[in-house]
Amino acid sequence: MTSMPDDAQLRPATPNEIADALAFALRYDGRRQHHRADHLMAQLMAEHLVQHLARSGFVVMKRPPPVERAPNYPIPGEGGPS
Repeated sequence: MTSMPDDAQLRPATPNEIADALAFALRYDGRRQHHRADHLMAQLMAEHLVQHLARSGFVVMKRPPPVERAPNYPIPGEGGPS
């Protein structure tokens, strides 16, 4: 198995995060909602899948959210063009 460059920042995903991601996948195809998919059924199925994954010894990892960076504005009095 190859190492990912940022695997030191990975953390185990919580059961709720996994269930939310699975329920979303069961309800949507990309950004388009499946009209036949029932929200409650998708949530129940996702929770069932999370329990099965946990019983089977799986650990799902999650990256931290991306850091939003502020625009690089010059700080007055610290050099740079005036």
